[in-house]
Amino acid sequence: MGYAQLVIGPAGSGKSTYCSSLYQHCETIGRSIHVVNLDPAAENFDYPVAMDIRELISLDDVMEELGLGPNGGLIYCMEHLEENLDDWLTEELDNYLDDDYLVFDCPGQIELFSHVSVLRNFVDHLRRKNFNVCAVYLLDSQFITDVTKFISGCMASLSAMVKLELPHINILTKMDLVTNKKDLENYLDPEPRLLLSELNERMAPRFRKLNKSLIELVDEYSMVSFIPLDLRKEKSIQYVLAQIDNCIQYGEDADVKVRDIDPEDDE
Repeated sequence: MGYAQLVIGPAGSGKSTYCSSLYQHCETIGRSIHVVNLDPAAENFDYPVAMDIRELISLDDVMEELGLGPNGGLIYCMEHLEENLDDWLTEELDNYLDDDYLVFDCPGQIELFSHVSVLRNFVDHLRRKNFNVCAVYLLDSQFITDVTKFISGCMASLSAMVKLELPHINILTKMDLVTNKKDLENYLDPEPRLLLSELNERMAPRFRKLNKSLIELVDEYSMVSFIPLDLRKEKSIQYVLAQIDNCIQYGEDADVKVRDIDPEDDE
């Protein structure tokens, strides 16, 4: 059985930086992972690329030959990947052993994991190849500045979770850039009633029923939970990796450590 992370999230949320830091962390502890580029528009990498969609198709070629814009061209590239799952992807996966660990660095267009079927079919193909897969949804911590943005981020993450039907981990990235981490504490593991109260204060009274429904939806799907990730701290990366490993049953005998944000280091 193989293991895989599907790293998704909005553009600029730090997906490639996460993959690079994860690779360096695993290299330091003597663990082997393989990072796969699924972004046909990518140019530079801070990690060794084990598989590269640009060997199949590139965004620049599509834009030049078909006259498409960046977004349309990227969708075309990903649909081309979808058409070649049984050929190109299967051939590439055959190069790896049953217990190999792959990390897929995905493009940032949100419609790829919330609307169109490309990544869902990609995931189904991995499952048929006997891979345990976890979706790792990254959200920039700079985005979570108030309850309305927090709910917006939860809805986007929930959309991906429903579309992909995978074990799902939410991560707040770029925690090293947060100047006052106390501002985020209420959003790491918040109380739904407090969220609703804050949301009602910020929005007009006519939205109260909608607010209540949104909070209930988020709470019901257990989406009101984000893991903070500070790439400066090895134990922060280690904790995130342990949570993901637990989701995909990798190293089941290993102990999962309790999260420690180290408030004394954050002052």
